[in-house]
Amino acid sequence: MVTDNDVRRALEGVIDPELNANIVELGMVRDVSVRGDEAVVKVDLTVAACPLRSSIEDDVISKVKGVPGVASVRVEMGAMDQEQRSALMDVARRRARDRAMPTEVPASCRVVAVASGKGGVGKSTTAVNLAAALAKAGHQVGLLDADIWGFSTPRMLGISGRLGGSEGKIDPVPGPDVAGPGSLRVVSMGFLVDDERTALMWRGLILTRAVEQFLKDVRWGRDLAYMVVDMPPGTGDIQMALARLLPQAEMLVVTTPQEAARQVAARAASMARRSYMKVLGVAENMSWFECDHGERYELFGSGGGEALAAELGVPLLGQVPLDPASRAGSDEGRPVVLCQPESPAAVAFADLAGAVADLLPPVEMAGCTGRMLKLLEDGGLGA
Repeated sequence: MVTDNDVRRALEGVIDPELNANIVELGMVRDVSVRGDEAVVKVDLTVAACPLRSSIEDDVISKVKGVPGVASVRVEMGAMDQEQRSALMDVARRRARDRAMPTEVPASCRVVAVASGKGGVGKSTTAVNLAAALAKAGHQVGLLDADIWGFSTPRMLGISGRLGGSEGKIDPVPGPDVAGPGSLRVVSMGFLVDDERTALMWRGLILTRAVEQFLKDVRWGRDLAYMVVDMPPGTGDIQMALARLLPQAEMLVVTTPQEAARQVAARAASMARRSYMKVLGVAENMSWFECDHGERYELFGSGGGEALAAELGVPLLGQVPLDPASRAGSDEGRPVVLCQPESPAAVAFADLAGAVADLLPPVEMAGCTGRMLKLLEDGGLGA
């Protein structure tokens, strides 16, 4: 049975992008009720004509629909009265006074955690090409290689360097040129070790702290629209830390068609939901191989991605074929979406990026709560 508390926990992932706090903490959730498999959420905005209205409403529906057992969501939008607005701004001021921003990732940033539960299914290839495709589409994109032990992002992107910075912050390494207004900013343990073959013999707690530092101390930039996180295999400390530090994160589950991969990927999705992280959808990799004469061979079976998506109640966002160009691009440091955009894998990754962007469109910052905070500080809205 779905409870009101389950829905409220999911709503903690809906972030006001200006105040960098969730709508539950800010007192914007007036009421939550569950009637059978329908959840009814009443949300009060700071002002009725808030330009972020549709974005917040979409995020509420998206997050609550990710709660197992919820089939439909009805959102009733209202507006705060003077007393409620003052209380909200008190919360905002306390946050600003008592604690620094939890991470350097802006609250408006869409976070996609690419996970599989196991290695060998092309998770990192998917993460790298997804990030590159989003950047090529004109977005400012961060790529965090959270697979601390098994880092591979620098090699796949063909970039090198060392993480440095100033004023206590770390600067990400610029990614390859995407031939447009978008950009790719990359952080990986590969930029800290002397040799990529070096084995990191760290325990789970140290791994988690490394990821926390990458989120809290890296100067990602206020203009970051998307962050793609290449998750490590498994369902351990790093996964739970990401859910805690980036409550707006949503998981893209990568699987291959065979049953063994599907079962393990389902565990990754289960971990996400138990951490109140929404599962965005499924991407199936190695779906088929097509010969030069046009015949397709399903080397790893068929239907695994579709079955997993149906099991989880989420969309199958893309199917990526086995493509020699993708393998060569990863080995040579040239993501296939950038170096061979007409190849079958590149087209599939571009379509996947488009599907992700359709479900998680960039947040258009409009300034309703920011303007109200200034008015409060100036005395224009009363005490």
